[in-house]
Amino acid sequence: MFKSVFETTTEGLLTNESLYTVLMWGVILGFLISLTYIFSDRDKKYSPHFAFTLVILPVIVSMVILLIGSDIAKAISLGGVFTLVRFRSVPGDSKDITNVFFTMAVGLALGMGYQQLAVMFTVVICIIYFVLVRFGYGVRRVVAKELKINIPENLEYEGVFEDLFKEYTNKVTLQRVKTTNLGTLYELTYIVEMKKNVNEKQFIDSLRCRNGNLTISLGQVPARMDVL
Repeated sequence: MFKSVFETTTEGLLTNESLYTVLMWGVILGFLISLTYIFSDRDKKYSPHFAFTLVILPVIVSMVILLIGSDIAKAISLGGVFTLVRFRSVPGDSKDITNVFFTMAVGLALGMGYQQLAVMFTVVICIIYFVLVRFGYGVRRVVAKELKINIPENLEYEGVFEDLFKEYTNKVTLQRVKTTNLGTLYELTYIVEMKKNVNEKQFIDSLRCRNGNLTISLGQVPARMDVL
């Protein structure tokens, strides 16, 4: 039974040698893609689980293509199965989605028998990816931060911090205003670009003098929020 599985294909015979070749190249190219993903991250914030996935995914995709071949019925059935698959966590970065499609394309090329194309494609894209990510292509040089300020309901918030923003920040955008504490307070959410060499403690202390020493927080912008 196992022999027939390894030797049967849609267009003839799939030999053990060709099968092992596809598996070998899938693992090698998967490792290359995974290492590129790891070493291109300057901040070392890469996900070990995602790096592991990048190694395995080309092999899985290539095996799926080998099993389907030109069988339309199998392809339609597989498409129905894939529509039921959902990611159980939200992708942290759009580059992660790019890597997923990258590894799937490599697995597709291997499964269709284009080993040389898969190797050339992987090497070229890995070089481009490494250079762009490593040198920070498209990365904002000024880091935006999220500033939340609570103020009393009787305080007019428009323009109340304008002079402080001009002194300590380069750019400020009011993202959201909402009531809190049963309507007795307003929570103002700003996205700010701090000036260089600014003392953040002095900035917060100056804001506290205006908002009656209520809660103020200054931190990183959530990934889901559009900045400036």
